[in-house]
Amino acid sequence: MTKKKTVVVTGGAGFLGSHLCDRFLREDKKVICIDNLITGSMKNISHLKTVKDFEFIKHDVSKEIAVKGPVDYILHFASPASPVDYLNYPIPTLKVGSLGTHNGLGLAKKKKATFLLASTSEVYGDPQEHPQKETYWGHVNPTGPRGVYDEAKRFAEAITLAYHRYHKMDIKIIRIFNTYGPRMRINDGRVVPNFIYQALHGKPLTVFGNGKQTRSFCYYSDLVEGIVRLLYSKISGPVNIGNPDEFTILEFAKMVKQMAGSKSRIVYRPLPKDDPKQRRPDISLARKELRWRPAVKLEKGLKQTMDWFKANVK
Repeated sequence: MTKKKTVVVTGGAGFLGSHLCDRFLREDKKVICIDNLITGSMKNISHLKTVKDFEFIKHDVSKEIAVKGPVDYILHFASPASPVDYLNYPIPTLKVGSLGTHNGLGLAKKKKATFLLASTSEVYGDPQEHPQKETYWGHVNPTGPRGVYDEAKRFAEAITLAYHRYHKMDIKIIRIFNTYGPRMRINDGRVVPNFIYQALHGKPLTVFGNGKQTRSFCYYSDLVEGIVRLLYSKISGPVNIGNPDEFTILEFAKMVKQMAGSKSRIVYRPLPKDDPKQRRPDISLARKELRWRPAVKLEKGLKQTMDWFKANVK
């Protein structure tokens, strides 16, 4: 019999990490989930407690990572991932992007495993190129409030590529654009859970700025498929994975309000410092090299997300 491959997912109790754990278990792999639960939740993986090929380790990956036995793949998804979180945890955000990435790479080197880094569209900052291609160097304020996340991820990309070039390691870098779906935290400050919660509870929908800034929303299942395709591919990246369908925040607020059947008002607040004015991925590389493109339209994904919130968030 062929021995099962083992996958380590750091941040595996988080929104995206937990969905990745599910995916690899469906592929009949052994999954080791590592999370310190700063922003992750045991609720996201509670359904896996009795699964024999699943193991949870509570650990801060900013400290040395020890895993017994062989490991085939390491996916580094540990990090606060929303403005509220990385403003509340600025130093842990910097540490997990730098020390955590270093430790993950060290483990991958020791185990001769493929290492996949979850990077972000935030490496492009408030972009002056639109849509954003992987070749764009970005427009980031390193000393602004978002700099702790942006620069942590930019450093993480740099050290990952350094290990690739110097140690000849098999690495992958994915740049994730706005993703949404079940298991998002209601209080993480991102626009999707904010609007859904406000609309379902009859609270005013809070739009920052004039609402003309744009975002491109990718459903989690599409993103997971892109991650897996990159992991098993022969390319290293960076590769943008996101949905190129672009909406203004005001358009999105009205869509959520209508879908929820809500009578909530839309109110406006000042735009946070360094908030990107536009964000849309160029996914030409993913289409060509991974044969990937998003399949779930915003209306369908939003309905499924809203149904999950109705059932799970009071």
